[in-house]
Amino acid sequence: MEPGAQMPETTPFRRILVKLSGEALAAPDGYWLHPPTLAALAEDIARTIEAGAEIAIVVGGGNMIRGARISAAGWIDRATGDSLGMMATVMNSLAIETALNAAGVQARTMSAVSMPTICETYARQPALHHLDKGQVVVLAGGTGNPFFTTDTAAVLRAAELRCDAVLKATQVDGVYSADPKKDPSATRYDRITHDEAIARDLKVMDTAAFALARESRLSIVVGSLHPPSSIAAILSGDAPSTLVAP
Repeated sequence: MEPGAQMPETTPFRRILVKLSGEALAAPDGYWLHPPTLAALAEDIARTIEAGAEIAIVVGGGNMIRGARISAAGWIDRATGDSLGMMATVMNSLAIETALNAAGVQARTMSAVSMPTICETYARQPALHHLDKGQVVVLAGGTGNPFFTTDTAAVLRAAELRCDAVLKATQVDGVYSADPKKDPSATRYDRITHDEAIARDLKVMDTAAFALARESRLSIVVGSLHPPSSIAAILSGDAPSTLVAP
């Protein structure tokens, strides 16, 4: 899309919360951050903004640590493990903010876990103000509480910040009837409802996130970040995706 172009009329979403997995930022050799991936993501976000979108971002911390996984090993309690995971999301968010700024995009990290010497503490009204000014808001720290995933945090923040949709950028190009990596006969849904996603126990988001999206009547778009797909291409309809909507 050329700079200054508008989002196509077929795209009903203007303010979008992009949910990224932490693993998407990892280097092929396993290092927790991959600068070329961050730069490509920042350019993708820049193209999306140039096309008229307003963007908030929630990123996980799975490239560094998963609280549920380490607590399941038995050497740490779940609440502490989740606290470690929340701090990992802050590090990822600061890295994304830095990449966005380098790409000429104004961005601001806001954390649900107060770290005032590192980044701004999340509050709804200031976050809305930043979005209204055209800044990307990178929302760190999950919900600020243990036992809630960053998927749930993404839907919660999207509802709070009057977003039109959550874009779940994942490893596959939509929601499938089964794991397409394990079942070659799996079919991709073009559109399903929140109720169908919950009833079929589709694993692209956790049940709490789907339930909150259903209650908020918030659409979820699921697509792949792997080239040739991108956030801009998904929103313009040039890349396949699944719409989960009321």
